[in-house]
Amino acid sequence: MIIFLGSDHRGFDLKNIIADYLKSKNIQYVDEGNQHLDNRDDFPQFAARVVNQIRASSDLDSRGILICGSGQGMCMAANRFKGIRASLCSSVNQARSVRNDDDSNVLCLAADEVDLNEIKRIIDVWLITPFAAAPRYIRRLSELDQLG
Repeated sequence: MIIFLGSDHRGFDLKNIIADYLKSKNIQYVDEGNQHLDNRDDFPQFAARVVNQIRASSDLDSRGILICGSGQGMCMAANRFKGIRASLCSSVNQARSVRNDDDSNVLCLAADEVDLNEIKRIIDVWLITPFAAAPRYIRRLSELDQLG
């Protein structure tokens, strides 16, 4: 598994903390930016970079973590791409559910609502929870891919 990270200026510090956390757990990641703090940057460009890396990756279990102030902007941007199932999570239960039921491949986090210990737990659960692949979940994902 490879994780692609991206953030705008509001998520910049948290992205760097998450990168260090992934590194400490020996989880491969690629930082898709921003590489420096720029208060004028916009979240859609970083969401697109992460999503395009996921879609181009030969690793079938590649995933992304996107961070902005509310997390919602990144989530909206990422979900515009077919095959991307971005989920805004603020709890461990949400992280477990979006992986188990929805095969989430992008985790969106709110930098403005930081409880670092909770974020680490959310990431851990999101990374280890497998997709249940129940027929109803597979059917629903297929329906999502047919929208728009």
